[in-house]
Amino acid sequence: MITVNVLYPNQDGAKFDMNYYLSSHIPMVKRVLGSALKGVVVEQGLGGGAPGTKAEYSTLCHLRFDSVEAFQAAFGPHASDIQKDVANYSSVPPVIQISDVKVM
Repeated sequence: MITVNVLYPNQDGAKFDMNYYLSSHIPMVKRVLGSALKGVVVEQGLGGGAPGTKAEYSTLCHLRFDSVEAFQAAFGPHASDIQKDVANYSSVPPVIQISDVKVM
């Protein structure tokens, strides 16, 4: 299993519309990725590791797939629509990382 991590940096002055993200973007992503998407977790950053510091990322999304190939096959045909929608909720482009899940 792999995780596609979509991380939105918590930059000063950045906009992130969590309501739109949860009510419109994530449902659209689930719909277009279909059964290839095995699970999704969305997290909102609360703080950094040290008391009183800000979170490195305002929002983190973790999308689970059986393999990189399964992700690419599902995402590829919809990449443009998914990426275009980012401007509707975030003023900062996300950082993407694909990881191999070792422990769940």
